[in-house]
Amino acid sequence: MSSKYLIKNPIITEKVTMNSHLGQYAFLVDDSANKSEVKKAVEEIYKVKVEGVNMINVKSKKRRLGRTVGVRPGYKKAIVTLKAGQKLDILPQ
Repeated sequence: MSSKYLIKNPIITEKVTMNSHLGQYAFLVDDSANKSEVKKAVEEIYKVKVEGVNMINVKSKKRRLGRTVGVRPGYKKAIVTLKAGQKLDILPQ
């Protein structure tokens, strides 16, 4: 799979912003992605060196609105740790 379609978008939350000074960034990735593919894709797209990748599979959840029951879809995310001294400019200023 092409790295263009493997990484969907970066995840920007308060927790990810706090971990960015440690060199850790989170990305929403395709459900079929694995660690080595994500590492290659991040290195190719952002021109940085990746030290490690942790994958998290977030399960879907049931949600109610009145008597209507719906489902919030699940997704897969990757926590990417960069080598010391590397930085990504994906966080809003």
